[in-house]
Amino acid sequence: MELRPLGDTGIQVSPLGLGTVKFGRNQGVKYPNAFDLPSDAEIRHLLALAREYGINLLDTAPAYGTSQERLGQLLTDRQDWVIVSKVGEEFHHGQSLFDFSYQATIKTLKRTLDTLRTDYLDVALIHSDGDDLRILEQEGALDALRELKQQGLIRSHGMSSKTVEGGLRVIDEMDVVMATCNLDDNTELPVLEKAAHENAGVLIKKGLMSGHIKEAQSVAASMQHIFAQPGVSSMIVGTISPAHLSGNAQILNQVLAT
Repeated sequence: MELRPLGDTGIQVSPLGLGTVKFGRNQGVKYPNAFDLPSDAEIRHLLALAREYGINLLDTAPAYGTSQERLGQLLTDRQDWVIVSKVGEEFHHGQSLFDFSYQATIKTLKRTLDTLRTDYLDVALIHSDGDDLRILEQEGALDALRELKQQGLIRSHGMSSKTVEGGLRVIDEMDVVMATCNLDDNTELPVLEKAAHENAGVLIKKGLMSGHIKEAQSVAASMQHIFAQPGVSSMIVGTISPAHLSGNAQILNQVLAT
């Protein structure tokens, strides 16, 4: 799987990234089927399989339950991975709690580094609650991430945005935008177009509609659609199934080869 530049960050990422929500959280999620959290051995196997397919991008967050804690314990080859994490959202006792203040951003990021047992993050994203512009204009998270980047604790910053207006502002102010794009939702295509023009990094979320697309033909059509858009660096797909991971990697390789 040939790596792609993440905008002008200097970071190279695989076109398929592994989402890790299911490593640590099975409450309050929108997947079609219930699931048990995987064992440590199952996660190790999945990570090894991902590397076999050339996947180097891991997406996690404090809001993903014990995902970061488990990755910190199980990743023995940190240098082989591009790690994306987030600030602004926590998940406790079955509900999300948001804090985009300067202090909370610094505290969350440093705790994440400790939890993941690493000296830096490749990408730190603001985990938006949907009010993108308010967060960027009135909260302290953006200033905090800029300082953390200057300190070398993060290599790049951005937002997992939820609105077109927010995504466009992210491109003006930050390095990376994580946007939604799939066969049913193309609302944020203007964000992808601007990102391509400005050479900002683009990560795609919900490309397979949070697991609601399963058939190989539909997966292929979804991937064809996503990678036909300008500026896309990688799409994040969460799974704890080796068969699912293998199938997605094989389909994407075929899509990118045509």
